[in-house]
Amino acid sequence: MTTPSILVFGVDSLRADHLSCYGYRRLTSPRIDRFASQGALFENTFSPHIPTTSGFTSMLSGLDVFGTQVVALQHKGGIRPEVTMLSELLRDRGYDTTCVGFSGNPSSRGFDTYLDYRAWCNWDERPLDKAQDLNRVAVPELERLLDQDRPFFMLLRHMDPHTPYLPPDPFQRMFYHGDECDPNNNSMEPVFAFKPFRDFFASWMPPGITDKDYVIAQYDGAIAYMDSCIQTILKLLETRGVLDDMIVVLISDHGETLYEHECWFDHHGLYDSNLHVPLIIRYPSKIPAGLRLSGYSQLKDFVPTLLELAEIECDIRFDGRSLMGMVRGDVASHEAEMYITECTWMRKHGWRTPQWKLIRALEPDFHFKPPVELYNLIEDPCETIDVAAERADVVGVLTERMERWIAARESATGLPNPIFHQGGDWHGHEGIGAFKSSQQAYDTLHIGDSSEALRISSGS
Repeated sequence: MTTPSILVFGVDSLRADHLSCYGYRRLTSPRIDRFASQGALFENTFSPHIPTTSGFTSMLSGLDVFGTQVVALQHKGGIRPEVTMLSELLRDRGYDTTCVGFSGNPSSRGFDTYLDYRAWCNWDERPLDKAQDLNRVAVPELERLLDQDRPFFMLLRHMDPHTPYLPPDPFQRMFYHGDECDPNNNSMEPVFAFKPFRDFFASWMPPGITDKDYVIAQYDGAIAYMDSCIQTILKLLETRGVLDDMIVVLISDHGETLYEHECWFDHHGLYDSNLHVPLIIRYPSKIPAGLRLSGYSQLKDFVPTLLELAEIECDIRFDGRSLMGMVRGDVASHEAEMYITECTWMRKHGWRTPQWKLIRALEPDFHFKPPVELYNLIEDPCETIDVAAERADVVGVLTERMERWIAARESATGLPNPIFHQGGDWHGHEGIGAFKSSQQAYDTLHIGDSSEALRISSGS
């Protein structure tokens, strides 16, 4: 067997439920839908460790947060040397490895080549041709990789669904036909009343905007724009006659909260809008076309799956396991209960089952949310009704399960739970320590314009 090359569309901030192949009411992703029809679509893949740095580290290492010890957006230092990243593992087996759009983040360690493109701008600098700029950088590099005789691993970190949502025409108006500055619409008032984010939003949203639906439509338009540009890469591989011989994947590090939960247009919070991500794998020789698999999976399963597909053996003990058992029908699902963490602008953890979502705050948050939240995911899938007070019995049971899991993982790894050991400057404000009140968090945390957001997001 010829060793297959691997290409991964690693899309930042893409929630599964806004892709049309995952049932979204808008046709946002016709090319991705076609791609999904040619392989396996995993309906219930979760990113349990929010946000980008912890999500990508788990995805690219096959480990959970106990193994990676990475839980915060602004992770201090690099990845533990004991952790082998996918790029390093493949490089040691003769792969040429290239990463596009992810320089500087600790979770991108180990690639041979790093290339970057323009993925941030303000309102006055629009349009933001993120995916086309990625292609301008990626296509020549992909041609180089295809012209050589060795296999390659290429990670394309698409940023289109990540703020700022500024897709070019005609995608800007594809899903919105109203007046975004309608004086009778006040849906954006609470958004701009939220002091920590309002300056950032003002830097890239239309002046005078009043309608939240316009912003949501821009998120969807950005997905549709990215979808059209992804087709350029797929068509290149098809034209070169190599598409069917490669492992090609679309996956996301986390989702995005739009107007829900008062976590305006960002990816903090442990709600399913952030946790539920797409995973689509195409490799015709081993994955039948048209599969839709409803079993549960997590980002930690990604590396073991790729290694089995590529027939690469290693002695690493991954926390995840290959999803090929689900593809073959040997198993229906991986674990349906999972430990979840978030350390972006809030420091929280919790426990998710198919029916229940428990969220426990480890310090007061800047949204003034209660220290304990509980949602019945069967009766309330949008997580709008907090039943923690009424169902103290369920809170107790889930807390016990979570604490038992934490103790078992700490014992198995010999490592502490990193969510408990972030230090006082996890939020980027040295010397403040853990927040003592929600008001202190609200008054301290602040994102400025898109340049400041880029600095925070990159961890620099």
